[in-house]
Amino acid sequence: MGVAHWGSMSSERVLVTGANGCLGAWVVKRLLDDGADVVAADVGTAEHRLRAIVDEGALPRVERRRVDIADRTAVDQLVAGGGFTGMIHLAALQVPFCRADPILGAQVNVVGTVNLMEAYLAAGTFRGPFVYASSVAAYDPDDTGESDPAGRPRTLYGVYKLATEHAAAVYADDRGLASIGLRPHVVYGVGRDQGMTSSPTVAMLRAAASQGSSISYSGASQLQYTDDVARLFIAASRASVGGAHLYNVGGESVDMTEVVAAIELAAPDVSGRVTIDGPPLPFPAAPSDAGLADAVGSVARTSLVDGVAATIDGFRHLLSAQLIELP
Repeated sequence: MGVAHWGSMSSERVLVTGANGCLGAWVVKRLLDDGADVVAADVGTAEHRLRAIVDEGALPRVERRRVDIADRTAVDQLVAGGGFTGMIHLAALQVPFCRADPILGAQVNVVGTVNLMEAYLAAGTFRGPFVYASSVAAYDPDDTGESDPAGRPRTLYGVYKLATEHAAAVYADDRGLASIGLRPHVVYGVGRDQGMTSSPTVAMLRAAASQGSSISYSGASQLQYTDDVARLFIAASRASVGGAHLYNVGGESVDMTEVVAAIELAAPDVSGRVTIDGPPLPFPAAPSDAGLADAVGSVARTSLVDGVAATIDGFRHLLSAQLIELP
């Protein structure tokens, strides 16, 4: 099956929700590199990740909008008349924040996503599908990752993500909404400083400062470099598809001991000072990404060694420029 894409990249006007987050900032960066007009929406005002990731000269081109996606009126006002050709929805509260405030987590992760689906349909200007981030957390440890989740996620965050997947399927059937949901596993890289799976990136940051650290979970998972994942979301937003589609981001499954080895290779002065302490993650270690390349095209994957080295080099630069602080 071939990959169809629409129009010219230079004619894009893309709404990115959760733009102040790690993945959001990388998506904004790569869209700007492609010459797209970008509207960066977020409920917060902290832009340290955008400043760390987006080229300084490109930042003035970003239109900022402060919006709570759980507020239907605010979402409608944001999208209506915006002339958007694409939407990449990344705004969410992650595992620890959903655990701490389940009601807010449901309002943002479920109601907020439905609000955006409604606004997408009402606008009538979008050329690509509604693209949103689900998560490997939609699975449980007994799932193989070879098919869709069985419906027993072990975290509220996973429950909410699974709910949005099912909502997208119903919207496709009932309202004709075209969508692509992507399930990342463990995203790492500059800017990844929150969430249950941020621990490997925090270890890379501390290694950049010649400090030891402890990764808070063990076992194997798919470590996915931020820039690669951002490019996948952008490619999905340019695909010509109908119906509701879901894909795991996929990639090589690596044990945390391999992550430690890659950190120590890039920062030899922390050798023996990066430890692992904690149980494996409650998700499959290697979900299949079958069908993803057919749907959105092939996006190159950065090797673990190269990605870790690039992340540590990036952190060294940011620490030297005093653009980032140690946790």
